[in-house]
Amino acid sequence: MLFRGQNILGYRHYADDVVEYFVQKSIANGVDILRIFDALNDVRNLECAVKACKKEKGHVQAAVSYTISPVHNIESFVKLAKQFEDMGADSICIKDMAGLLLPYTAYELVKAMKETVKIPIQLHTHYTSGVASMTYLKAIEAGVDVVDCAMSPMAMGTSQPPTEPLVAALQGTPYDTGYDLDKLVEISEYFKPLREKYLATGLMNPKVMGVDVNTLKYQVPGGMLSNLVSQLKQQGREDKLDEVLKEVPRVRADLGYPPLVTPSSQIVGTQAVLNVLMGERYKMVSKETKGIVKGEYGKCPVDIKEDIVKKIIGDEERITCRPADLIDNELDKLRAECAEWIEQDEDVLSYALFGQVAVKFFEYRRAQKYKIDADLVDMENKTYPV
Repeated sequence: MLFRGQNILGYRHYADDVVEYFVQKSIANGVDILRIFDALNDVRNLECAVKACKKEKGHVQAAVSYTISPVHNIESFVKLAKQFEDMGADSICIKDMAGLLLPYTAYELVKAMKETVKIPIQLHTHYTSGVASMTYLKAIEAGVDVVDCAMSPMAMGTSQPPTEPLVAALQGTPYDTGYDLDKLVEISEYFKPLREKYLATGLMNPKVMGVDVNTLKYQVPGGMLSNLVSQLKQQGREDKLDEVLKEVPRVRADLGYPPLVTPSSQIVGTQAVLNVLMGERYKMVSKETKGIVKGEYGKCPVDIKEDIVKKIIGDEERITCRPADLIDNELDKLRAECAEWIEQDEDVLSYALFGQVAVKFFEYRRAQKYKIDADLVDMENKTYPV
């Protein structure tokens, strides 16, 4: 079982004791592989999770967040992969969250990594730009060990390449997967009506299910595109999507070229939306954008220009150390805050990660357990209308 642990922990840095407990409970509950990454590719931010996973005898898959910029290239990514191997990673994931990795670049990148590191290489990409299946084929020829796919009804668009065509393409070759295509088709048939249901109910947005070659131009990953569409729809300004997509690379350059992956993708995207809707760049700045500039998420690949720093955080002091070094242990504090809701050990992690969203779930869970209406119960006076 694979779990992208740092994707969940990525929205802010937690104290080391929370990260350690998260890893411990994940592995205790059956997760075999933890895919651990940092939005900025700041190696310091992976140290705690990697050590905790090794301590619990889990498989550390350290992920290189792939992106394109004046400072990102094959050499820099290979160097990062070697750093991860030296940290104790059991495998490396090339995490191409925006579908930017082109086929021949994938061949060169995988080939260079295989020549440098001894541990397995896994490739993860999205179909947003339309090149993902071709990218996988070239990566396979270069020696990649694993590729991430999705069943065809849930594949393509902002999802992964479809499994079945790739399995068919590799049959009878040195890369034959050995999978039974008839059984894969049977699985696919199960998901087809679910896809139609999700489209009909709006759970899946058809706007993000196709191919958008602008992805290669604006470098917007699938999940980020979904969020941008959602944010603009809430404001009744879906007509501004093209302007926002053009603003994204400008904001990204201003913030030191962070890879667009959770949470930096949401931060850059939200700031781009604000810049467009306000009609003036950085007239309104999100708390998270200030956090990126201040250094709360780690070190950006490129130093942020002083005029941008001044405009966004003024004279506030910036962080230069590992951000988590400034956070005191907080697990006991979080456990005390949600004490009334705890029914199992993992509840404190739900609360730590999702805050009031978790509380709403806890309220619902209790209402279902005791057959009460959460809107009518008076917890302070311990009364309930009959």
